[in-house]
Amino acid sequence: MRLDHYISQVHLKKFYSPELGDRMYAIRKSDLKQFKPNSGAVCGISDGSANTYLRENREIEEFLKTIEPNYNTALDKLMTEKIDAECIYTIAGFVAYVISCSPAGMRIHSGPLKSTVEATAAMIDAQGLLPPPSTLGGANLTDLLHSGKVKVTVDPKYPQAIGISSTRRSTATFGNYKQQF
Repeated sequence: MRLDHYISQVHLKKFYSPELGDRMYAIRKSDLKQFKPNSGAVCGISDGSANTYLRENREIEEFLKTIEPNYNTALDKLMTEKIDAECIYTIAGFVAYVISCSPAGMRIHSGPLKSTVEATAAMIDAQGLLPPPSTLGGANLTDLLHSGKVKVTVDPKYPQAIGISSTRRSTATFGNYKQQF
């Protein structure tokens, strides 16, 4: 299995401490202990970029080839206020990728899908189209969901696939945004 970084190592290296050389200060979420990793040791998931819901399992990697090599240059342009189209594309693409592929993004985007399935179950029940299963006490699906006997779980890779499929559109949306005053 490959370790895929949902925050690029190019970005993470910006957090290296001068005192630590090729390392940064970090806090592990699981136990709140401080540690000093390099960029390769954090913000990665085994096969995190692989997604079997997509026709091309690792489709996002082609997109990232247009973002990651330009990331440091884009940040330099932002800091010196020499923003151009490549800079905007790179930063917008980076944001679109993180929104789609980070664990938080996948978790956040799972909620609406779960709610959609539950609402659809309620509509189907209301129309009498789904007979109550006798093996679960004869209660309808809506009641089973409300009681907690049945739960809807969303594979986080599914909203990730939706996000990956719309990454280019999100990049264009972010890159073409104009604030109205």
